[in-house]
Amino acid sequence: MPDQQLPAVSVIMPVLNEERHLRTSVRHILEQEYAGELEVVIALGPSTDRTDEIAAELVREDSRVHTVPNPTGRTPAALNAAIKASRHPIVVRVDGHGMLSPDYIATAVRLMDETGAQNVGGIMHAEGENDWEKAVAAAMTSKIGVGNAAFHTGGAAAPAETVYLGVFRREVLERLGGYNVEFIRAQDWELNFRIREAGGLIWFSPELKVSYRPRPNVRALAKQYKNYGRWRHVVARYHQGSINLRYLAAPAAVLAIAAGVVVGATVTPWGLIVPAGYVAAITAGSVPAGKGLPAGARVRIPLALATMHMSWGFGFLTSPRSLAKKVIASRRPAAPAGE
Repeated sequence: MPDQQLPAVSVIMPVLNEERHLRTSVRHILEQEYAGELEVVIALGPSTDRTDEIAAELVREDSRVHTVPNPTGRTPAALNAAIKASRHPIVVRVDGHGMLSPDYIATAVRLMDETGAQNVGGIMHAEGENDWEKAVAAAMTSKIGVGNAAFHTGGAAAPAETVYLGVFRREVLERLGGYNVEFIRAQDWELNFRIREAGGLIWFSPELKVSYRPRPNVRALAKQYKNYGRWRHVVARYHQGSINLRYLAAPAAVLAIAAGVVVGATVTPWGLIVPAGYVAAITAGSVPAGKGLPAGARVRIPLALATMHMSWGFGFLTSPRSLAKKVIASRRPAAPAGE
């Protein structure tokens, strides 16, 4: 595609308490190897750190950067506000702790042209800055940690149910009414479901890579994965038939380990074989996952794996049916292309 034909691009960013990474994330956008016009719209939630101050500095430093308020602090509301404030035909979603590879936008625009996809996305490439974050990154990019999800572990370019973040055609976002604000989490899956339901193509390509900074401690990681599990159960209730064995593995592990501990404590020590077996499995699985990492990171991988599995499974098992009912009641019908 010749440079003069490159479409203008709007990059939208929902941010909340992102003082640690926001400036670097925006720099990765502004330094993209892309000859087309570019703007960045940052939707500011009610942060309690220096996020707003840093965003104001970025606006003063570069006329391509703009901000809009997001008083709710909720991600889908932020995304919709940024979409509304943006102007260009291609919309790129980036989080405040995501770092685009230098040719990310150029590659995404090329792939959209080649495939006709309504949304393209690639790999969530977790990278840590200290031993704990490196351990989490290893867990998040290993099959023992996340199963066979292509956007975590890689794979061949192909149509997909969903992708990480996403690069969209504005027309499809406007036709479908943007993100469903009831989906506090899993809003990407829900939007991509509606795109596919309307006949659109979602395309995964390993050529697209976004570096991701993991949560900085066990508590933050546990909260993140508890919410992932909670909202994945909402998705399962929202769209029957979307669940598979990969999603049931963590809840099953939580139930089995809890049962093993109870039996081991009250009936027979043989019940402890189940939790002991789990510990042995994640310890063994952490060895290949930690290859090449410093010793401090390698020894933390089992804790990262256990935190992810147990928190996700607990969130899934305790997800209230009332939450799913509220979300299902808000469902919008798909709008076929051309309407």
